[in-house]
Amino acid sequence: MLEKIRESADFLVKKIHTSPKIAIVLGSGLGGLVDHIQVETEIPYSEIPHFPVSTVKGHRGSIVFGKMNGVDIVVMSGRFHFYEGYTMKEVTFPLQVLKEIGIQQVILSNAAGGMNPTFKVGDIMIIKDHINMMGNNPLLGPNDDRMGPRFQEMSEAYSRRMIKIAFQTAEKLNIHLQQGVYVGVTGPCFETPSEYKAFHILGGDAVGMSTIPETIVARYRGMEVFALSVITDLGVVGIVEKVSHEEVLMAATVAGPKMVQLVYDMLPQL
Repeated sequence: MLEKIRESADFLVKKIHTSPKIAIVLGSGLGGLVDHIQVETEIPYSEIPHFPVSTVKGHRGSIVFGKMNGVDIVVMSGRFHFYEGYTMKEVTFPLQVLKEIGIQQVILSNAAGGMNPTFKVGDIMIIKDHINMMGNNPLLGPNDDRMGPRFQEMSEAYSRRMIKIAFQTAEKLNIHLQQGVYVGVTGPCFETPSEYKAFHILGGDAVGMSTIPETIVARYRGMEVFALSVITDLGVVGIVEKVSHEEVLMAATVAGPKMVQLVYDMLPQL
């Protein structure tokens, strides 16, 4: 697998003239961040050796190299999900490639359903920890010690340093942030009222269908992780809403500018 990862990384390195240390992975409806980048190079996933191709509406499906607020970055505009039929190793393959091109810090974003009764649609939740309910793990199988340890330590899956910077930045921008635990499920079904209730009892504040596999592999490869959710629907006991993917995209698009401004102002501090 490492040989395929390096082949993809070599392909990308030959296409760019910068050496970014920060990568941003964009989730459903949050692709607007790309419009704030001074784009140097944009490469469709379909052109990158061994890369999967995103099939979900609202995901652009390309990797973008450029500058944002004076900082060299790479952005994955569109991600891959377990529910699309990919294996966990395929879902997280791009994170492996990002490590090989020199990325040290990863910012992950997603759209999620809020289960905390203090949340409302449009809130931004900083992920402080997660609960993996996907029934799978991208590190299953034989381990290649050249890539990471057999047993990955996860006591600080999400960087406390980066979380602190986020709250300090949000205060200056007058952006209200929530903080909580993200529950990862396979999807593609949205949750039943009983599932929302159970996940909240377990300690979850928001639930979604991504992010956890990428976090696991990023930490496995020694990258620092910061992640945030845009709350696009509510699964609070007593007020569970019917929801569609189109409504999730709409809510994420409306809330997206706050997330973009937060990340934009954070970048020089990372």
